[in-house]
Amino acid sequence: MSSVPIASPASSIASRLLATALLGLALVVAGCSSLPSQVQRNPTTAFANTAETSLGKTFAKVEAAHPGLSGIRALPSAEDAYAARILLARGAERSLDLQYYIWRNDTTGKLMWQALWDAAERGVRVRVLLDDANTAGLDPMLAALDAHPNIEIRLFNPFANRGLRAGDFAFDFSRVNRRMHNKSFTADNQLTIVGGRNIGDEYFGANMELGFQDLDVLAVGPVVREVSTAFDLFWNSPSAYPAASLLRPPGPNDAAELVTGWNRVRNDPVAMRYLEAVRKTPLLVELGQGSLAFDWTQARVVHDDPAKVLEPDDRADLQMLPQLEAAFAHPRRELDLVSPYFVPGKDGTQSLVAMAKAGIQVRVLTNSLAATDVSAVHAGYSKYRQRLLEGGVRVYELKPGDGVPPPDEGGKDERSGVQLPGSGRSGSSAASLHAKTFAVDRERIFVGSFNLDPRSARLNTEMGVIIDSPQLAGHLANQLDTVIPDKAFEVRMQPDGRGLVWIDRTPQGEVRTNSEPGAGAVKKLWIDLLEVLPIEWLL
Repeated sequence: MSSVPIASPASSIASRLLATALLGLALVVAGCSSLPSQVQRNPTTAFANTAETSLGKTFAKVEAAHPGLSGIRALPSAEDAYAARILLARGAERSLDLQYYIWRNDTTGKLMWQALWDAAERGVRVRVLLDDANTAGLDPMLAALDAHPNIEIRLFNPFANRGLRAGDFAFDFSRVNRRMHNKSFTADNQLTIVGGRNIGDEYFGANMELGFQDLDVLAVGPVVREVSTAFDLFWNSPSAYPAASLLRPPGPNDAAELVTGWNRVRNDPVAMRYLEAVRKTPLLVELGQGSLAFDWTQARVVHDDPAKVLEPDDRADLQMLPQLEAAFAHPRRELDLVSPYFVPGKDGTQSLVAMAKAGIQVRVLTNSLAATDVSAVHAGYSKYRQRLLEGGVRVYELKPGDGVPPPDEGGKDERSGVQLPGSGRSGSSAASLHAKTFAVDRERIFVGSFNLDPRSARLNTEMGVIIDSPQLAGHLANQLDTVIPDKAFEVRMQPDGRGLVWIDRTPQGEVRTNSEPGAGAVKKLWIDLLEVLPIEWLL
């Protein structure tokens, strides 16, 4: 029997040193990579005259009945949100313009690519602007898509090194730390979808392990042209690089392999069950027939300037935050804030407390520690939680999983209602809040990509829609009145004022606990450590 060689301590140390040296060398080489200096960007803009398209004709009469107003329809249901996008892709005749932070290479992501490919095959011009932070490993697919004569892919603020991205983080961190978080989907410059959802299974109820509680709005009318204007600004900006300037050309068989792969996904039993659920959504039938009910009102787009990722973070003229403050910072009666990543900072905390002390009802819904998918953000929030509560702000934290009802409950099709957690079927075993929406005085509401945290305010670019709608804003407030107290922990001060208590309202009665519910000791210790680190500006 031969013996098994055992490495000596010296050889083991030498191997580790060699591995470390090789990694360091790789990082140095990657750090030497740079973005191309000569890039040909052919400026393009949204088509202006699309009234004669099928989508234009479908909504022409109802638009004419509401001159100057935009039609808004909330999409709280995951399947509705996916169905609306698929229908827009299938119904487009001239153009599809998409802008996203994340596009997963999963079931819904691949089927969405197939829908865009099919549109391009019909002669539709397809423009897709992706933030480059989440495209690792997707270069061959993106190159094959971009090679289609009717599809153009651009990557926003891309990584120079397409392999070892750690090199960019190591040597160009200040740039690559700034990302494009915008999300929009526009067909024929006639209808658009704006909100919090990226493209991926967890956003559309197709992931059985994790489901995000999210919110988009479908819009028709003048606000669509505003979305297109914002898209064109980002599309033609210096930070948007044509994929062909960064990626290797595709192979001769890459396109055929993509189509084969999409068809294989479509025939997968899991995908077939999901698509059947999507086909059953009432929205699909109503939108196709032009009978979909909208809330006709004033709406306007707010967004950061794409130059925000290249300039110092104190350039307020490039930020949308002042526009949000003008719309929501002076409530008369109440302010409702829903943000999955909520880090108010000292100034934000002071402002919210001042409102509460002035008699304004201020309510916040965010993720609990057990529900959040980013522990560092929870640490940034928890530093300010007690001060908010002492100042009279009411705080709710979404329970993990409880936000999603069983398939035979919820999913109710409220015509234009904003439904938060418990709205829409998901079937996932864990739920995490992802919607970003704010309402003031039950009159005005924001829906978009903006989180109430330093990253959205100073580092990333964001966008959304401010809607003057007592119907939508009032529905959000009613949710916080009636539904949220059962779907979230309410956090309060202890009666003696020396600590916090989490109130869980269950069918059996209230359950109170004096520590973060649903989180183990190790996770709580980790949060305690993160709280003292100087990382708030990154959150």
